[in-house]
Amino acid sequence: MALFLALSVVWLLSDLAFAKHAGITRHYKFDIKMQSVTRLCQTKNIVTVNGQFPGPRIIAREGDRLLIKVVNHVKYNVTIHWHGIRQIRSGWADGPAYVTQCPIQTGQSYVYNFTLTGQRGTLFWHAHISWLRATLYGPIVILPKKHASYPFPHPYKEVPIVFGEWWKADTETIINQAMTTGGAPNISDAFTINGLPGPSYNCSAKDTFKLKVKAGKTYLLRLVNAALNDELFFRVANHTLTVVEADAVYVKPFKTDIVLITPGQTTNVLLRAKSKTPSAKFAMSARPYATGPATFDNTTTIGILEYEKSASASKSNHKNLPLLKAKLPQFNDSSYAMKFQRKFRSLATAKFPAKVPKNVDRRFFFTVGLGILPCSKNQTCQGPNNTRPAAAVNNVSFVQPNIALLQAHFFNKSKGVYTTNFPTKPPFKFNYTGTPPKNIMLSSGTKLVALPFNISVELVMQDTSILGAESHPLHLHGFNFFVLGQGVGNFDPKKDPAKFNLVDPAERNTVGVPAGGWVAIRFLADNPGVWFMHCHLEVHTSWGLKMAWVVNDGKGRKQKLPPPPADLPKC
Repeated sequence: MALFLALSVVWLLSDLAFAKHAGITRHYKFDIKMQSVTRLCQTKNIVTVNGQFPGPRIIAREGDRLLIKVVNHVKYNVTIHWHGIRQIRSGWADGPAYVTQCPIQTGQSYVYNFTLTGQRGTLFWHAHISWLRATLYGPIVILPKKHASYPFPHPYKEVPIVFGEWWKADTETIINQAMTTGGAPNISDAFTINGLPGPSYNCSAKDTFKLKVKAGKTYLLRLVNAALNDELFFRVANHTLTVVEADAVYVKPFKTDIVLITPGQTTNVLLRAKSKTPSAKFAMSARPYATGPATFDNTTTIGILEYEKSASASKSNHKNLPLLKAKLPQFNDSSYAMKFQRKFRSLATAKFPAKVPKNVDRRFFFTVGLGILPCSKNQTCQGPNNTRPAAAVNNVSFVQPNIALLQAHFFNKSKGVYTTNFPTKPPFKFNYTGTPPKNIMLSSGTKLVALPFNISVELVMQDTSILGAESHPLHLHGFNFFVLGQGVGNFDPKKDPAKFNLVDPAERNTVGVPAGGWVAIRFLADNPGVWFMHCHLEVHTSWGLKMAWVVNDGKGRKQKLPPPPADLPKC
């Protein structure tokens, strides 16, 4: 017994020594439950975490381990994705339904167990099944390790600004109806800032996010776009913002009046309050950047930036200060979008290097866009000849399996679940951004790309003009990738690679494939598992604009995916 105690003390001490460098374990409990919420003068029951909307903030330090117990008390199947977390050798905790896990069924629970390795900044968590992420989302704040500082002036305060999208109707009914009728799902009724729509909407002046600031102080705004289907322009009237981080990677700071942020992206900006308290309030406005032919929610959510009164000003009436408006670009200003994306550069310093793979082992060319699929015999669809709109990568519209891909891979039971013959290029060449081909019928299947461990991948994603050119924010699970270049029109494999930035490209987890253009990325397949890649516009994900990469185990122990946890949900 004494020996056992002595041993456990040794273990404890070594654990503590390890913890000093590695971080601590933080526990969270997420009770998924229905909550009645009123917005736009209408009350509805929504799915929430712990009855909160938006959901609770997760805060931790780089190196910390998170144990998040999710208990499902609602009638829907649920999974949670920790968006942008690398999940190195913890793919079982990634969260996309039927990709890395079966969903958590009613009355069941699952503990998401993962470590925050080599990342610091803002990310977010959201449901990753059907359209539940409409209300199931919240920010993740990863602080630097203790005693490590930001590579920019330390802010006076840090404020999460989470953009969302609100429907008066039930979102599950909306997407289920659309999938049944083959029509486009109804558009949202409002956008929100931290769950609040603001004064531009019907009876919502009382539901306005207010940010109180002190003159002369600097604030770090942690911007998250958790909207379902809309990229957003954001601006604070009469204030300049300095972008310092994107997708939890520091960037070379740059000044801008307007931020463009796609669903799935996060951006940290510094806002420096004016040195003297102004006699005005300032609108913090967000509204869509929309490039496709479809209708969209063309409304604006407004928060209000207010200055705390100085002693001398407290006599004057603070209530009646004028609200200065924020002017935003045209909804389809794709040239602004392209210019803005190009401003993002990695720090590429000794402390924060940009580890761009210099050599490429495998090259892929993916078309991303829309098309049509035939409807089943017993279904009446709205498209011509009983077809429905669909979306695809390389003409393959992804079919969700009914058991999780990661389990099928891990236990060598892929037969009948998926194949690894995903096409490396489109089935036929056409003028991708010109006049679409006559035949726009897609194929469908559960096809993946298999990659050996640790090889470097270069991927060019090309938008198509089929059913209209449109910007697609593509998100890759399990990795960050480097954005080497982008352009308008069709990618030219002879000329365009010469212009790639291999020195300080932005490192991201979500990138907009430009409307009628292309983007080139590189990543190192150093994380064994099955990793989802999809458009972060939820309507396109529902329509099949998704695929997955299987990264096989390497030889070393640290290069293999461990077995699944005992409480992994069953299908």
